Amino acid sequence: MSEVGLEVYFDCSSPWTYLGFHNVLPMAERLGVEIDWKPILVGGVFNTANPSVYEGRAKPVKVKARYHLKDMQDWARRAGLTIKFPPSVFPVNSVSVMRACIALKPEGKLVDFARAAFELYWGEDRDMSDDAVFGDICTRAGVDADRLRARIRSQKIKDQLRANTDELIARGGFGSPTMFVGDDMYFGNDRIVLVEEALWRLRS
Repeated sequence: MSEVGLEVYFDCSSPWTYLGFHNVLPMAERLGVEIDWKPILVGGVFNTANPSVYEGRAKPVKVKARYHLKDMQDWARRAGLTIKFPPSVFPVNSVSVMRACIALKPEGKLVDFARAAFELYWGEDRDMSDDAVFGDICTRAGVDADRLRARIRSQKIKDQLRANTDELIARGGFGSPTMFVGDDMYFGNDRIVLVEEALWRLRS
């Protein structure tokens, strides 16, 4: 495995992160690069560093919003994904899901769980904040739902999610997905091609 690493701050409630998640995984595999996944709460990032997101939702520019939807579908088609936007519940409370990602990271199950959460919410329009859907995410990811529910109530897990969110803000981040190659920051699914170029430069 390469000594070069890639940090990815992410929240499953973000549509562009759904796309970015499915695009960054094969890229990292091609390069033999390890991803350090850092679950965050993107709402906390918006509140502190990027409140303009809320202004844009309240008063969207119609032509820009129409293009935004087309662009999203274009990227989804390119990745071979189905994305339903907006889903029935949006924005969604992703706290339990992101705490679960924190808890499952040491066990090597974060990717499986995040993939299931992304696909159930963005692909199948099922509310990830609903406890029954949380159970279905666990089933699809192959983890014990009752055990995980107990674990995400721990203060240590809560603190780590908050720390990741604060860390991203301190590093200049303002949304999800945000990726770092060393100290170089890249934001958004469409910047993954630039991330790949940066990783190649460091390997050469």
